[in-house]
Amino acid sequence: MVRFAVGLPNVGEFGDPGVLVELGVAAEEHGWDGVFLWDHLLYHDRSWPVANSVVVLSAVAARTRRVRLGVLMTALPRRRVQNVAKETATLDVLSGGRLVVGAGLGSMDAEYAEFGEDPDLRARAAKLDRGLEELTRLWRRLPPAPVQPRIPIWCPGRWPTKAGLRRAARWDGAMPTFHHFGRERPVPVAEFARVVGFLAAERGSLDGFDIALEGRAADGLVGGYAAAGMTWWVEAMGWWRGGVAEARATIAAGPPR
Repeated sequence: MVRFAVGLPNVGEFGDPGVLVELGVAAEEHGWDGVFLWDHLLYHDRSWPVANSVVVLSAVAARTRRVRLGVLMTALPRRRVQNVAKETATLDVLSGGRLVVGAGLGSMDAEYAEFGEDPDLRARAAKLDRGLEELTRLWRRLPPAPVQPRIPIWCPGRWPTKAGLRRAARWDGAMPTFHHFGRERPVPVAEFARVVGFLAAERGSLDGFDIALEGRAADGLVGGYAAAGMTWWVEAMGWWRGGVAEARATIAAGPPR
């Protein structure tokens, strides 16, 4: 069964915490299954406001009862793991066990370099792997424990590069992106199916494993992705497709089941 989420930036006109909470609550009211936020400290246009995703998600958690919640993807290598462990366990308790933890390298070198952190990708990858192991250990060690036996961990990967997807295969879910496809060029179903096949080969089985894909349902490919193995569709919202006004309308129209 495929579930449907809204994907919300936390920058620009979406950097208003009140707007993000409004959209997250509306998603539950209109039948969506999840609300997932971006994670940034700053953005390419430095005049844009950037909201704190954990604070926003806490407010959404307090005002909803059903939707899955998550930050896709938390740049774990630039964070203190003990703080992330405490934030995520608290959010899982607050939400009644509805949290997904997404964790990746982060997409902007400046979010490391400008704050005295090493932006080297290999260094970030090593810190991410250590951080994920430490995160799961701290969930068991620092009360209160999460409501879920273990909060699901999803990781990104940029196909056809395989390192990120190999990491994802060791955890609970993957959210692939693609070097040659994106906002203006939807991912062909056959190309997505190759990623699913790679993950299946890495794991041996996809039972209990989530594969999320972000895009626009209007491109008409959701059914094909579902048949190929997608378990979560994330409807991409942003300034490039009509901004907050269009996001409100898309959410109000309900998920593309």
